[in-house]
Amino acid sequence: MNKRALKSLLKDRRALIAPETHGFTRPTGPGRRAPGLSQHQVDQLVNRAFGTYHRLESGTYPNAPVDLLRDIARLFVLNEQEWISLCRYARGEDPPGPLYDTSGNAVPAAWEDAVAAVTHPAYVTDASWNLLACNEPFHRIFATGQAPENTMRWMLIDGREQLTDWANAWAPLVMPQLQAALAQRPDDKVLRQIEKELLDDPVSRPLYEVGGASIHPDGDERPIRHAADGPGWVTMCVAQPLAAPGSRFMILIFRPGPRRSSTRPPMLQAR
Repeated sequence: MNKRALKSLLKDRRALIAPETHGFTRPTGPGRRAPGLSQHQVDQLVNRAFGTYHRLESGTYPNAPVDLLRDIARLFVLNEQEWISLCRYARGEDPPGPLYDTSGNAVPAAWEDAVAAVTHPAYVTDASWNLLACNEPFHRIFATGQAPENTMRWMLIDGREQLTDWANAWAPLVMPQLQAALAQRPDDKVLRQIEKELLDDPVSRPLYEVGGASIHPDGDERPIRHAADGPGWVTMCVAQPLAAPGSRFMILIFRPGPRRSSTRPPMLQAR
């Protein structure tokens, strides 16, 4: 627990919430004049016992429950990065999921310029793997000259013929990503529909039901048939726009011909 940082974050954000917006009135006589909600008012608004919030803000509530932190974060209208900080300060760990269900649906518009500036195929998707922005080299991968609207659906359903050795090199690695995403976002209609189509398909259903650990593709190399440049391999470089948990920024480094090596290159480390 980082008591000093926790108190600073909570106290500053509590001061920004006008009591009148939640049905409280400010005292007019002698007494408290501090800005924002009082600690007791926070207890009332998150339906907790008197003194609960005081313990949290003062740093005397070790391992505060995530549901309490979430209720307070939403009351204080924290953003996703502040939500992560709150959980780290109060519990010493990252939150189990995003603060808001809509987080990951949109990324800052600057990412469109960033993607366009990349020379390799590159794109940005939201938390449902819907394509938000991509560059011309990414469009060139596809026979139609047009990138798919949803990259998860393309990897698991529509793009099987283009993804070399799909049943071994793609499906066992991508399907656990879908399962992990649904565990965190069970009400995601886009991903649920993809899952339904997989389970309705006699080819993909057995592979999907096997399950497996979700392996992040960052740095992974997989075979593909490039519509313009022929068969080859793509190395995946993955990052996440911090304002949108669940979104992803992908750079695909395509190399035609056979695989260079079956082992990953060494990790980059500062000297």
